Amino acid sequence: MFEQVRPGSLLSAAEGEAVGYACARCGHQWSRPVEDDLEAYDTVRADLDDRTLYGTVWQVDDDRVQVRETDNGRLLWVERWRVLLY
Repeated sequence: MFEQVRPGSLLSAAEGEAVGYACARCGHQWSRPVEDDLEAYDTVRADLDDRTLYGTVWQVDDDRVQVRETDNGRLLWVERWRVLLY
C-alpha cells in the first residue's frame, strides 16, 4: 500500500474554516473543520510543512496554539488550522 497525501491547506467556507486534503495518487479530496475547542494540556498532533509534531497544548490564541513537543519539551507556536486534537 502506498500513500501520497499532501499536507493540508486552509480553506474558507460559508460555515467556517476547514482544512482540505488531497491524495496525489488517486485525486481523492476531503476536509475537516479547524479545531475550535482546544484547551491547555490537550494532547495534539500538528502537521507542519517539514514534519509532524506531537505534543501538549500550552497556550491557545485566536489563530495559533503553543505546543510543547513530546520529544524534547521545546515550545513552538503553530497555526491553529494545522493542529488536530488527539
